[in-house]
Amino acid sequence: MKNIGKTIKIFLVDGEPNGRMTCELSNWTGKALKIPRKKIKESSDRPELENTGIYILFGKSDKSENKELAYIGEAEGIYKRLNQHLSAKDFWNEALVFVSKDENLNKAHIKYLESRLHEIAIKVNRYDLENGNIPPRSTISESDQAEMEQFLENIKLLVNALGFKIFEELRKDQTIEEQIKSTFYINAARGANAKGQMTNEGFVVLKDSEIATSVTNSFPKNWINVRESLIDDGIVTPINNKLIFKEDYLFSSPSAAAAVVMGRSANGLTEWKLNDGRILKAVESDN
Repeated sequence: MKNIGKTIKIFLVDGEPNGRMTCELSNWTGKALKIPRKKIKESSDRPELENTGIYILFGKSDKSENKELAYIGEAEGIYKRLNQHLSAKDFWNEALVFVSKDENLNKAHIKYLESRLHEIAIKVNRYDLENGNIPPRSTISESDQAEMEQFLENIKLLVNALGFKIFEELRKDQTIEEQIKSTFYINAARGANAKGQMTNEGFVVLKDSEIATSVTNSFPKNWINVRESLIDDGIVTPINNKLIFKEDYLFSSPSAAAAVVMGRSANGLTEWKLNDGRILKAVESDN
């Protein structure tokens, strides 16, 4: 089924791209606000922040070089809660807030949304979460649940469109035939045995891929650091004298992925090959 185009209306509250902004979708009762941490105090004039809603705090993780950090929460008074987080949590630098323009969200609704968003973020596993506990899911009627699931889809769309991939799967669901046509392989020296796929964001090395257990003498220091950080973060795990990806992992380019997998400098356009032997460069040229 072909996706239908959508219109997003963005208003720069402060007249600058890195300041506060509001985001709305056509024919949706919801509204998003993106607020830098340093703009929270001066946002007392925003009536939307007095409403009941969902918020997500985004920042850097001190624990991982490969994942950013987020906190998903809900509140009946968003402005007051965000102010509390200024002193309680120091990791975040931006907040996304979601409210209903018709003020139709109640406490049960936002508890449901908080729980579902937390569940999706855990499954996607692209961000570390600051949440200490799993948010309990409220019990709502079947009709309310259907409405909240639609509200949820629009939250996911706007969060992704604003550049935060916390709810976006690295790979879309595929049939076996689609997997065969889109999966590239590297089988090389020192135990390198990996598979991956091109996506709109870069090149994803797939779970259970094996990287070389050693690197060449000429391997650049920056790539050594990347390999070591992946091991330190547990994304690549030593198992039976092999180094194995325990989850899908996104690289910025096919060459970055190939270098880490092979333990040497590499041109990913020629190293990654389909089952039929065609290199990635040839496949992209054909398309």
